[in-house]
Amino acid sequence: MHSTYDSRSGEESITLRTYRAAGVDIDAGNALVERIKPLAAATARPGANAALGGFGAFFDLKAAGFKDPVLVSTTDGVGTKLRLAFATGKHDTVGIDLVAMCVNDLVVQGAEPLLFLDYFACGKLDVDVAADVVKGIAEGCRIAGCALVGGETAEMPGMYTDGEYDLAGFAVGAVERERALTGTAAQAGDVVLGLASSGVHSNGFSLVRRVVSDLGLDYSAPAPFANDRSLGEVLLTPTKIYVAAARAAFAAGGVRAFAHITGGGLVENLPRVLPKGLVGELDAGSWDLPPVFRWLMQSGEVAPEEMARAFNCGLGMLAVVAPDRVDDVIAAFAQAGETAHRVGRVGAGAGDAAPVVRIEGLDRWRDG
Repeated sequence: MHSTYDSRSGEESITLRTYRAAGVDIDAGNALVERIKPLAAATARPGANAALGGFGAFFDLKAAGFKDPVLVSTTDGVGTKLRLAFATGKHDTVGIDLVAMCVNDLVVQGAEPLLFLDYFACGKLDVDVAADVVKGIAEGCRIAGCALVGGETAEMPGMYTDGEYDLAGFAVGAVERERALTGTAAQAGDVVLGLASSGVHSNGFSLVRRVVSDLGLDYSAPAPFANDRSLGEVLLTPTKIYVAAARAAFAAGGVRAFAHITGGGLVENLPRVLPKGLVGELDAGSWDLPPVFRWLMQSGEVAPEEMARAFNCGLGMLAVVAPDRVDDVIAAFAQAGETAHRVGRVGAGAGDAAPVVRIEGLDRWRDG
């Protein structure tokens, strides 16, 4: 509060500084909370009541059915894919991406996703935009079977350009101690199965945006590789959530490792779940390179080797499976709605050398 003197009246007048005048609208924040309460409540699951409004959220692992659990936690964002949401005005799917990036990392440890929290930061809160984002987050949680138990909406004037926001998420899951996948179980001779991605997912968008910019394309124009949809619509296709399929395959027995194909593409992610002395051997001719990736490679003049390092190239999740259980695991994936393809194997490397990935047939992508 500061004081001023009114010379006309000879009286001192009081001018109150307000948070709203400084750029933060508490009422808008409260309106958003009321708008999203039903969305969060719809994600309730055993162990969590998904109620918003408290300072923290409780989760009862016993009520969720665990006996000797180990907690697994992940955090991630959507990256520069958000710039496509800003450019197109479409905000209802990036929340699915956010959840997917977190829960897919949980399930590769054998964990069941239990709860999710989000962080939404902006310069000026647009309740409609924020509600659309949280709508997507709630949908992602519904697909993954985890509860949206809370989050943070931060309105910070001067930190973000008007109409822009940032988005981050945090997920917690649990797995019974003896069932945890730790990246030590794979063996030479194991089979690598691949599950199709839904598109670019949420990695590599700095390169995607550069290609679009260099070609002078508009996100509202028809996609050069899919004329029935706009370029922005195709690129905003949300990241596929593999929780149900991966858990079904894990329950079938024989899965020794999963790899979620995110930043670093096929080249960097499979080695993360292989012990030393092993090599992941993939055959690029064993699955189809989706049109969006072929367009990026050809129109953007991106080498196949760089594609495999930057993108999922059509495979969003890999499973390393014992040879005698491959048919059972494929059947479990199918029952959960996913078609698994044999895309490679695990081979023996040199002694205690760090695990690597070798991809045969990348020239087929260039020639195809």
